[in-house]
Amino acid sequence: MKKWKKALLGTTFAGVLVASTGLGTYAWFTSETEAHGDMENGVLQINDNSNIETPIFSGVKFAPSQLEYGNWVTIENTGDLDTFLRATYSHSIDKASLDAYEVGYMAMKYTVTPDQDTYEESKIQLENLFNGETNERTFTAANTAEGVEFSGELLNGGNSGEIVFGEGEEDSFWQLDEGQYIDIMIAIKLDESAGNEYQGAQYDATFRVIGKQTDDGAAYEQ
Repeated sequence: MKKWKKALLGTTFAGVLVASTGLGTYAWFTSETEAHGDMENGVLQINDNSNIETPIFSGVKFAPSQLEYGNWVTIENTGDLDTFLRATYSHSIDKASLDAYEVGYMAMKYTVTPDQDTYEESKIQLENLFNGETNERTFTAANTAEGVEFSGELLNGGNSGEIVFGEGEEDSFWQLDEGQYIDIMIAIKLDESAGNEYQGAQYDATFRVIGKQTDDGAAYEQ
């Protein structure tokens, strides 16, 4: 009798185990979804990250009271992000003093290249700045060239050797949007009071432009 009960209990436990194991084979209704995406970073780039080949100026036989016009050089936003620009004009002389040199510039910002008359009129406005015949950053040329924004002023660098203009947030002219250009001409005048100590002097200058994002907190230097 005991053997028979043991056999029966063993059969019962086996049935329970089979039933328990079978519960895992049932399928429940389920559903799922997912999303995918990718993102490409923008490019902040000025002049294809290459140096400007056109010299800012290349005068010879410069003398007191003379005004030396530079060449038009182009700054282009070749990336796909808008940028704030800061331009730095660094200059030095191998003898005497920088105080006798007056620096000025005229710049045009555009998307469609202006005609030649606009460039000539801008040059006249630059001369007027040095002659005191116009107020800084006020130009009649702005009324004759549609879609062109003008900027120009005299820059008093003195003996510091460095002049900074175009601080971005403080001057909307130096915000260069995608596909926009700035053409700039820098001119130099040697004061009529410059004496013999300036004879044969070598004047050197570098015009450097850097850009940064227009987002708050962006910095020019990494």
